[in-house]
Amino acid sequence: MILGASSFAGSFCEISSELQSVELYIPQLDVYKGSILQKDILSSVIDEISVFDLKTSVHAPYFADVCTYPSDMNVDIANMGDRDFRLINESIDIGAELGSKVIVIHPGRYGSDRHASFNSMVCNLRYLADQAEDSGVMLGLENKEGTSTGNMCCDARELVKVVDEVNSDNLGVTLDIGHANLTCGGNDIRLRGFVDFLSPYIVHVHVHDNNGMWTDRYDGDEHLAPGLGAIDYHVLQEIKGYRGIYNMEVFSMDDVCMGKRTIKQALNGL
Repeated sequence: MILGASSFAGSFCEISSELQSVELYIPQLDVYKGSILQKDILSSVIDEISVFDLKTSVHAPYFADVCTYPSDMNVDIANMGDRDFRLINESIDIGAELGSKVIVIHPGRYGSDRHASFNSMVCNLRYLADQAEDSGVMLGLENKEGTSTGNMCCDARELVKVVDEVNSDNLGVTLDIGHANLTCGGNDIRLRGFVDFLSPYIVHVHVHDNNGMWTDRYDGDEHLAPGLGAIDYHVLQEIKGYRGIYNMEVFSMDDVCMGKRTIKQALNGL
């Protein structure tokens, strides 16, 4: 198994001491000023990563309506302009330069006409998948949490429908187990069915915990250390033949160490 953590969990040195991979969380990697990529800072970050024996993935900008997320980095895949395409293409380029396993992207949000939003998202993803193919990288479209209104691709079937309609070898699914648990209301049987249905499409996995219910804190999407919430991580065994990264989206190295133990025990059937 390949275990990793997002770059906001700790320094590259700290992450490399415990894990085999790091996910560069582009919106808060301090390589942008507003929406403009600072290439000299990015070059320094890439040089720093190169010191360590770490595999990489990249988390591209997305849409978030919270004060902790930089508003200049908001990208809605269902409603994209030139700036938005540039931001995602820059993440693709960063991933290609690093030899990253996957570029994680979020699905779009629906407006007054959900059908139109869906079709626009598929059209934009076709273009982005072509860019990914040209750059030799894989895109992983992430399932979102069903506790937050406006999100598309919370349901596993809608997510698969998008991937099937785009029909590209360079677009698969990033399974976010925390988001799936919220969508499934903390029900273990529903969660196992969710993961099993997505299994053939999964190219990347995000791991974090929650209690499976809406709260006024991030709509319940708390990103707890695996083992501190309601998820039974044996559900990861439902992903058949997976050889990719299990990336922990947690906020500290203490959370990383706890999550590492939880995931290893679950995947080893303990």
